[in-house]
Amino acid sequence: MSNNRAPREQSDLVTKKLARLYVATPGIKTLAELLEIDPLTLIRGARIDYLAALERQSAWLQAAMQRAIVAVAGDEPSQNENIWSGVDDAEREDVSSALRLSGSTAQMRIDVARTLVNHLPNVCGALALGEISPAHATVIARETASAIRDGLSPQIICEIEERALAHAEFHTPAQVANKVRSTLAKIAPDEFEQSVARARDTRRVSCYRESDGISTVVAILPAADAQIVMAAIENFILRSEEVESAGQESSDVRSMDMKRADALTALATWSLAQPGSEIRAHRRPITINVTIDLPTLLGFTENPGQLAGYGAIPASVARELAANGKWRRFITEPTTGALLDFGRESYEPPQALVDFLLARDRTCRFPGCRAPAHLADLDHAKSWETGGTTSLDNLGALCRRHHRLKTHGGWSLESASDGSCQWTSPNGKSYFVPARDIHEAV
Repeated sequence: MSNNRAPREQSDLVTKKLARLYVATPGIKTLAELLEIDPLTLIRGARIDYLAALERQSAWLQAAMQRAIVAVAGDEPSQNENIWSGVDDAEREDVSSALRLSGSTAQMRIDVARTLVNHLPNVCGALALGEISPAHATVIARETASAIRDGLSPQIICEIEERALAHAEFHTPAQVANKVRSTLAKIAPDEFEQSVARARDTRRVSCYRESDGISTVVAILPAADAQIVMAAIENFILRSEEVESAGQESSDVRSMDMKRADALTALATWSLAQPGSEIRAHRRPITINVTIDLPTLLGFTENPGQLAGYGAIPASVARELAANGKWRRFITEPTTGALLDFGRESYEPPQALVDFLLARDRTCRFPGCRAPAHLADLDHAKSWETGGTTSLDNLGALCRRHHRLKTHGGWSLESASDGSCQWTSPNGKSYFVPARDIHEAV
């Protein structure tokens, strides 16, 4: 009995300690005590409380992060210093490089932090106390940002904060976002209408890599346009089913989600197959590029291929795509996978050098930027006017924004022939971008 009592008493002590920490004010001391507890030693219910307690600490830390971001980026968006620079150009790159984020993600973090710190003190306070999660705080900031920019009064902002925080106690971030949206529409209809009109200008389509040979295409569209897209997809499916099932029973076992995905691809494929003048980037028509080694192509090995803009794909998929493609040969260094050097001399790079650079870099060479190389500029790291050569060690892909940032924004670049480069910010911070193995995703 005595042997069993000791572990039970120890467990009871830990459980009581956790109960105290669960309601304690978040901070360094509380976090340190929580980290002394091994969650695997807790009973099931206590483990859930431990998880929730850590989430409160995460919220407290995120509140501090908002202030830190504003300290770096400034209270207000930076003004354009010249015709080549945009709002927050330098600040966004400081945040994105330091935190290893994409430029768009860094800008989002800056916008959210400014809204929270400058305009939503009640939300910041609730976040610091762990009463709401970082996700809740982010959606409240996003949903109110446009109306705040339109001059929404502090009294109305405070009312929206109160309603959102009350709703957050028992609802998910998405539900809180809907609450803020509906509250704005009711108590500030003019500001709501203006924010909807402004949001229309943010419409875009983006592609994100996922695992297992899958990518996610996200379309941010006005609500009515989104319904048109979905209606077109549904219409394509119905027409295809009518053709396939005419006079016979359908054997299609795909789910509706799979049918919608295939319909979208079919519609895009149809568009690319239409006759007319080709759209060309860097003197080449837009293409889908697959890299595959010769032994795998011949079926002797099963090394993964590389789909440009995505990454590794199975050998069987690479062979299938390569079977119907046009071929262009590049030689790689077998140990590093880097494309091999060759010499050229002229200001305007010849097509062979253009093709080589696009294959070598694949994306913009600024830290964290994934803008595709075929849509980027081929920039001289050392300008032609100051003696820079048109060669592998001085040329590389830069998207237009980062090209302008280097030329007019105070960032400097040192480049190497293998595609690696060293960036230095106006503040003297250095960031190294390594050479890219052509057999690896970027």
